Amino acid sequence: MSASGPLAPPPAALDRLRLYGRLARLHRPIGTLLLLWPTLWALFVAAHGWPGNYEIFAFAVGTLLMRSAGCAINDWADRGFDGHVERTRDRPLATGALHPWEAVAVFATLSLVALLLVLPFPPLVWALAAVAAFLAASYPFTKRFLALPQAYLGVAFGFGIPMGFAAVLGTLPPTAGWMLAANVFWALAYDTEYAMVDREDDLKIGIRTAAITFGRFDVAMVMLCYATTIALLAQVGRIEQLGAPYYAGLAGAVAIAGWHYTMIRDRSRAGCFRAFNHNNWFGAVVFLGIAGAVL
Repeated sequence: MSASGPLAPPPAALDRLRLYGRLARLHRPIGTLLLLWPTLWALFVAAHGWPGNYEIFAFAVGTLLMRSAGCAINDWADRGFDGHVERTRDRPLATGALHPWEAVAVFATLSLVALLLVLPFPPLVWALAAVAAFLAASYPFTKRFLALPQAYLGVAFGFGIPMGFAAVLGTLPPTAGWMLAANVFWALAYDTEYAMVDREDDLKIGIRTAAITFGRFDVAMVMLCYATTIALLAQVGRIEQLGAPYYAGLAGAVAIAGWHYTMIRDRSRAGCFRAFNHNNWFGAVVFLGIAGAVL
């Protein structure tokens, strides 16, 4: 059914829930993992050990909720574009299976539940949570006017970092800034890989992405962003005196970034999408290095 065609009778409740799950990308957990890893980096570095059971629970569930909320509002913002892009044309709003107001309702509901999770934390975390909700809601619109919307995404996806430090320490040390900067460059790397998949479609519909901005230098810029990410994370290790296990984790991340080069150098859609998904392991090895250093 097209978005402009007559509305079909509403599906059964279970079918509607499945559509909401697709809207929230519950079938594609990679986005949640890309938010979760830097949040865990922050929590464990801030605590220099186990950050606490509720901290782990609240930030893990909050990450899932806010990623899902961000997907809902992204699809609402892009509902006029998604039907023209090969990778997104079957999304529930693009097909007309869900109404636009339902995506807004899902965003508002999930954001509210996520905000409730931070109530036991200091007021600084509440303020940062409000900023995080704004970033999630506004990111989809940056693709209309920013040359590098992936940098904005890096801030939005990395805002669990300052929130994590604030939850554990009640303040924001310089390490939080270094780690957030590292996440911005990591997001530039992996989301440029993602944008390379859609480049031809995005050029047709007028969406701005890093893949388009970087042009023929896209592969080189992805690798430069990975290198900058590693350098900034090395600075985190120096400040926090994390030791050999941490740097072993960074060495693993360097190896993974090198592997990504082999996937994206020919710019094939399949290779770029595979490299994007593989960033889960980049985040994981950095976390293992942190865990080995502080536990």
